[in-house]
Amino acid sequence: MALFDKFAPLRAAYERHESAGDNPFSIVFDRVVSPTEALIGNREILLLGTNNYLGLTYDKAVVASAVEALQALGSGTTGSRIANGSYQGHRELERALADFYGRRHAMVFSTGYQANLGILSAIAGKHDHLLLDADCHASIYDGAKLGQAQVTRFRHNDPADLAARLRRLADTPGDKVIVVEGIYSMLGDTAPLAAFAAVKREFGAYLVVDEAHSLGVLGASGRGLAEVAGVEAECDFIVGTFSKSLGGVGGFCVGDMEGFDILRVVSRPYMFTASPPPSVIAATLEALRQLRARPALRQRLMENARQLYAGLADLGFTLGPEPNPVVSAIMPGPEIAFAFWSRLLAAGLYTNVSLPPATPRGLALLRSSVSAAHTPEQIDRALDMFAAVGRELGLIAPERARAAG
Repeated sequence: MALFDKFAPLRAAYERHESAGDNPFSIVFDRVVSPTEALIGNREILLLGTNNYLGLTYDKAVVASAVEALQALGSGTTGSRIANGSYQGHRELERALADFYGRRHAMVFSTGYQANLGILSAIAGKHDHLLLDADCHASIYDGAKLGQAQVTRFRHNDPADLAARLRRLADTPGDKVIVVEGIYSMLGDTAPLAAFAAVKREFGAYLVVDEAHSLGVLGASGRGLAEVAGVEAECDFIVGTFSKSLGGVGGFCVGDMEGFDILRVVSRPYMFTASPPPSVIAATLEALRQLRARPALRQRLMENARQLYAGLADLGFTLGPEPNPVVSAIMPGPEIAFAFWSRLLAAGLYTNVSLPPATPRGLALLRSSVSAAHTPEQIDRALDMFAAVGRELGLIAPERARAAG
């Protein structure tokens, strides 16, 4: 048996899907022009699948900060902060994050994935219990595996099911840690966070909230769902990423617990990974300043999200339960999802295909994400392309195909 034979069924499935068109997992942009546009060859492509929520990747101040740090401090740190020490920027960004969230402590990771991996594997050991929302991101499940805690899944967005499972664990030794997300990355729905916080209080558990897709998106200050729900004090740890609203790469955790800094020497993904380079740290710090100083970006983002969501709903597509910057159209199956994506790309629109096991309940999704940088005209243009392809594939009725136009 050859080493990769174990992947033969998966490879065969993807080959079947690819027969419908291009491969969405190997797309190459010849040039990214702006937060909303790219080139493939000489073709202009409208970007509607980048998670660039505030459009800060080309912000002049953000880019200038990165360039200045690159020239002054070099291209990389060449090791972890435990081994090679911290740069001043690492500490400055951690202080800025702590201040933004009103917390005593913050910790920066090299990626958002590693933030979940590092925090969950450290705070919950093999004698503890992690209670995860069934729709949690893969990084959360991977963090649970690394820490060897007992994992209990509860039904998505179901506080009653969470309470029932905690009740069964009431006499079981070990800490109980609940993990939910602010905005879920596949269907764009939010957690009933106030209800989860009430369950946490009732059972004396701890609560971790991953605000990766809600940082800079929700809340009067952009702090995420916990701010909207009024339960920030109930959230023991907030985890997030720099690769969405902040337009960079990296991750973080903030909290108030005494002894928080011990996580730096018990979190293996923190200890054994090279720290983010100075240019990335500087760009992220400036992006955080922009997030705080420009609330109009959040307002524009949510206007765009509502425009896309309402337009797709009017066309007859089945969507996630609420309008947020993640807007997913549920497809009949993977083959149709691939075909739809391929025809949209040919028409000049880039979105994402999301398939099981990455999606909840085995759904095949055509996933879009809007940006504050999109214009209303660009959203309308995207809706026109969705309408045309939906009509070609027989997914929407002809008489509804121009409803959004």
